[in-house]
Amino acid sequence: MLTEADGGETAPDGATEPGDPFLRERLAGHFTGGAWLIDRAGRRVLLTHHRKLGRWLQLGGHADGDRDLAQVALREAEEESGLTGLSVEPELFDLDRHWIPARHEVPGHWHYDLRYVVRAGDNEDYVVSEESLDLAWRDIAELLADPTSDESMRRMARKWLARG
Repeated sequence: MLTEADGGETAPDGATEPGDPFLRERLAGHFTGGAWLIDRAGRRVLLTHHRKLGRWLQLGGHADGDRDLAQVALREAEEESGLTGLSVEPELFDLDRHWIPARHEVPGHWHYDLRYVVRAGDNEDYVVSEESLDLAWRDIAELLADPTSDESMRRMARKWLARG
């Protein structure tokens, strides 16, 4: 076990945990890579009905030690959508911090989600993975106008539409 002197961090319950924010074991919070996966025309985004959270969100997942979060976003988009021929823009598109509630043996913790634009290739026929209840292409302008959409999804829609 790492101590604070060894680079660990004290969790809210007083326990000391590893300090590497690229590992999901860091329960004070850790990095994830998110994918704002847009269609070829740039008018729709592919969202997942997240199995664990029960909300419509962007694709993405844990870094698991990978420090290239753009590549994490790309990998997760491929794995969660079944799409091939995707490409990722290397510049950061959005940053979000959100609380993940406790589930089974994993206590509640923060995700620091670095989100990147991922572009679909020629094939936009997705496959729903076991991580999702469903996937759907959503019109970005409609997503922005929908008050029931997650606030961070509306924020990314605003950013995307402002790019013109």
